[in-house]
Amino acid sequence: MPHLPPRFDLRLAGAIALAALLAACAEAPQRPADRPEVLTFAPAETGPVLARDAAFVVVVPRPGENLASLAERWLGDRSRRFEIAEFNRIDEAHAGRALAIPVAMLNPGGVEPSAVQAVPILCYHRFGPKANSTTVTPQAFEAQMRYLAQNGYTVVPMSKLVEFLDGKAALPKKSVVVTIDDGYRSTYDVAWPILRKYGFPATVYLYTDFVGAPDALTWAQMKEMSAGGAIDIQPHSKTHSNLTLRHAGESEARYRDRIRTEIDAPIDVIRARLGESTLSFAFPYGDVNDTVVEMLNAKNVKAGVTVTPGGNAFFAPPPMLRRSMIYGGDDLDAFRAKLVTALPVPRP
Repeated sequence: MPHLPPRFDLRLAGAIALAALLAACAEAPQRPADRPEVLTFAPAETGPVLARDAAFVVVVPRPGENLASLAERWLGDRSRRFEIAEFNRIDEAHAGRALAIPVAMLNPGGVEPSAVQAVPILCYHRFGPKANSTTVTPQAFEAQMRYLAQNGYTVVPMSKLVEFLDGKAALPKKSVVVTIDDGYRSTYDVAWPILRKYGFPATVYLYTDFVGAPDALTWAQMKEMSAGGAIDIQPHSKTHSNLTLRHAGESEARYRDRIRTEIDAPIDVIRARLGESTLSFAFPYGDVNDTVVEMLNAKNVKAGVTVTPGGNAFFAPPPMLRRSMIYGGDDLDAFRAKLVTALPVPRP
């Protein structure tokens, strides 16, 4: 009899027992002819299928199969291995030991009895040998990324967070997004090699008038970083001016024209230079108003990030997501405190 996962849906228990009994009398269990196919696609040459319904398929992994390969076969995405791991409360698949694969998302919002899942967005600016309010040393950044890697955190791209907020995808319980603002050259020289070392994605928010400055990223460097898909370049306005402030004597019409340029120009040039579509926008100084949101909606931008610290639960407003600044003086205790991955549920 194959071992069952520690947590299991009772609807399948009887089916598994019957399938296991049949398996003892035949070389491989057969799916009843009148059993409807509930999966979008039917993988070939996978381990024995013990039971299935619209929400689960129960399989026996073969030698050499792991959670990532099972997720690719049954869910179409290797990164969804965590859904199998969390449901079965295991770290890895074992040949011959049955496990349940949730083919339907069970809890996309990450809601538990005592807490709701939250996703922190970390905000960096530049990297260099001397720490200050916006400069993090290479040693500190390395230590922070190492901490995430060694303590069960998953760094996810901004696109996955947007899917989570749309209710279209679940995320690992300790998910984090890494962002880097402005477009300093140190992103290429310092941060990118460390991110590659740990296999972490990140979003670079660029204000496009900065390109061409001695300390700025070049378009060639940005193209190189974004070519592999792990780094995406997104807009941070054209000039880095506060989008909510009207100039002295500026009419409403002129203000709207200026803000439209601040939004449209970086979106258009990033698309033209890098082929990047715009999914999110970082507000200079974290400030946003209804006019800015209206214009971002017109460009089909899904999310906007502020510099209000905290984590983002499934109900967070996408145009005003929280984001926590990482300062050069932050030690690991201060860094840990900004990793808000759960919000407590108030007791009645």
